[in-house]
Amino acid sequence: MDQGTGGSADGKQAVTDQAWKKIDALSQELWDLALRIHAHPELGFEEHQAAAWLSEALEKGGFRVERGAGRVPTAFSAVHPAKKPGPRVAILAEYDALPELGHACGHNLIAAIAVGAALGLAPFKKDLPGTLVVFGTPAEEGGGGKLKLIQAGLFRDVDAAMMVHPADQTLVDRGSLAITEVGIEFHGKAAHASSEPDKGINALDAVIQTFIGLNALRQHIRDGARVHGIITHGGQKPNIVPEHAAARFYVRAAENAYRDALVEKLRGCAEGAALATGAKLEFTLIGHEYKAIRPNQALARAFARHIEALGYPVETPEGGMGSTDMGDVSWEVPAIHPYIRIAPGMVPGHSREFCQAAKSEPAKAAMLAAAKAVAAVCVDLWTDAGLLRQAQAEFQATVKSAHRPA
Repeated sequence: MDQGTGGSADGKQAVTDQAWKKIDALSQELWDLALRIHAHPELGFEEHQAAAWLSEALEKGGFRVERGAGRVPTAFSAVHPAKKPGPRVAILAEYDALPELGHACGHNLIAAIAVGAALGLAPFKKDLPGTLVVFGTPAEEGGGGKLKLIQAGLFRDVDAAMMVHPADQTLVDRGSLAITEVGIEFHGKAAHASSEPDKGINALDAVIQTFIGLNALRQHIRDGARVHGIITHGGQKPNIVPEHAAARFYVRAAENAYRDALVEKLRGCAEGAALATGAKLEFTLIGHEYKAIRPNQALARAFARHIEALGYPVETPEGGMGSTDMGDVSWEVPAIHPYIRIAPGMVPGHSREFCQAAKSEPAKAAMLAAAKAVAAVCVDLWTDAGLLRQAQAEFQATVKSAHRPA
């Protein structure tokens, strides 16, 4: 089947239908995989069981799996051996959990969707152009596993990348917020908090003043931007003036540059608190820093067509946005990160309710539909040269232009 004509529209649809039937045949196996990962939550870069289970499933389906891809122990790269000239398409799996909440972001489903799409296509890949690869990407929840794979060069030859995230809405071109994680520490001077407080410098007061300054700033930042934090250390005992206090913040915005500007505004709040209290400030960029997603509209339209045909109408977005290292992928290659509804009503992510939804019967149905839609977009890319040209032209115009100096 040559790229460009797909043999015929009927021929392309026939391959898609065969892949969908294969996914249906694997439905219980895929659901068992999703439930197994859900029942054994592992934090970022600790997902040894999940990575092994996913790798084994793909190997069983004929893929050649490299464990520890990019020198990341819980990452993997799985390539189908039927490689031909044509687009190299990557399907991405996530499988890390949240502390205390488990799979309250539904990454067990993301993993099963990726494997389901790949295994659905595998028996027919010999008749299709291009290359199919599945990347296992650990530690999305703050570790930036995809950034490590980007840095290791795994996306260098990829023509398009996609994954599907469970949610309480079905959305195809939803963006994300750029994010930077900031650590703030203040160093003061200990003293007896009752008999000689005048001889101390209260580091906790400096942290509190930082939050107060930040709260005053909120009125003056753009809609949709977020700066939120927690106090990670506030002293040892009430009768000791805290000589050390610390906080951690996430700074988010729809544009990478405005995110950076907000980081500097947060720095100003902390510097003002240090000046007011006499404490010494340490302001550090720590943890993860993700770019905002640039969803590829050509690929999003293709996904929308298939997911709606499968009974999931695209909805009007409600609520705010989060952040993901898929944003960084979207600045490297044409990429999409659509969402699929797994529960009725509005069930917020990162909640205990969403954790329960991620192992429900509606989640199973959504998992299968998403796997089919991903498989169909892969077939589209391999058989319709026009779609790939549109996706690449848009990528060059919207993403690459952002890197050019003004």
